[in-house]
Formats: sequence, structure tokens, C-alpha cells
Amino acid sequence: MHPGRGYNELKVGDVFESTMTLTETHIVLGAGLFGDFNPLHVNEAYGKETRFGGRIAHGYLTSNVMAAPMGMILHGTAIAYVEHNVTFTAPVRAGDTLTVTWTVSAKEDKPRLDGGLVSFTGACKNQEGTTVAEATAKLLVENNK
Repeated sequence: MHPGRGYNELKVGDVFESTMTLTETHIVLGAGLFGDFNPLHVNEAYGKETRFGGRIAHGYLTSNVMAAPMGMILHGTAIAYVEHNVTFTAPVRAGDTLTVTWTVSAKEDKPRLDGGLVSFTGACKNQEGTTVAEATAKLLVENNK
């Protein structure tokens, strides 16, 4: 696999996009992996009685769908994922296809690290175009040689 983008290759305004469908399996595995069996996520009958009208995915699943593309965009160049802040704006359900868009919003040179700190703003939309989450992220990224 070729290395991802280096700090020296990123520009403010660069945009990256990724799409995936969140499945029932993601929700079940997430509940088990993190021990979050809140009935809103695992009990359809309970979910139908809530304001959401059915089960919804855990927020951390949406957050991770947003964070995961960073591992590909910056494969082999990311030193550390320093910060990740998410605001959830609409529910996500099994079967939703989520499109994540990240935009480079700022860069701060760190010559001692042979790279710098890259700030991103992101949005996650479902297949209907509804924004389900908005985020910011900061990563330390080294230069590609």
C-alpha cells in the first residue's frame, strides 16, 4: 500500500470523501465490544416507543465512521490522532449509507517533527442528504519524503 498524504502534500481546502453502509452487524458488534446494551440500540420494541420510532446506532459508531477514513488518508504519515470532537445532529440506523467529507481547515508547521498539525472539519450525511454529525479533528502528520 502506498503511503497516504504527507503534511507537505496537504493544503488548506483539500477535501476527502468516504462512503460506507452501517449495518446491523456494526451495531451488534459495537454493543458487545463496548458493553453498551442501552435498549435504544438493541431493542426494537423499546426503540419504537421512543421519539426515534425505532432503534438507532450508538453515537460512537457514527464517530468512528467519521474517524476511520483518516487512517487511510494519512496511512503511514500520521504520527498521532490528537483531537476528535463530534456533534450528533440526527439519528443513524442500520442500513444507512453514510458519506463522510473532511476538509483541511488549517496547518501548523512542526519542523522538529518533520511535519505538522493538521486541522480538519468534517460532516457525515446519510443517503437522504441529512447531516447526521459534524466534527473537527487534529492530527500530527509527518512529511512524505
